[in-house]
Amino acid sequence: MYMMNSTMTKEILIHKTFDYLNRLPQDKVVEVAEFVEFLYQKHEEYILKKGIQKMVTDSKSFEFLKEEEELYTLDDLKVRFK
Repeated sequence: MYMMNSTMTKEILIHKTFDYLNRLPQDKVVEVAEFVEFLYQKHEEYILKKGIQKMVTDSKSFEFLKEEEELYTLDDLKVRFK
C-alpha cells in the first residue's frame, strides 16, 4: 500500500495511481475515469474563467470612464436618506 503525500512529484503520483487502477475491477476503473473527467472539466472551466478575468482586467475598453467628468454631485440630490 502506498502512502501518498504532497511532496511526491506528479509523475510518481500518476504511476502510483496507475498501479491502483490496474488492481481495480473494470466497473471501478470506469467510475474513476468519469471522476477524473469531471475534475478535468472543472479545472478547464476554472482556467477559462481566470483567463476571461485577466483579459477584462487588462483591457483598455473602459478607460474612457476614468476620464469622464462627474455629471452629478451630492448637491444635485433633492432628498437625502440617512
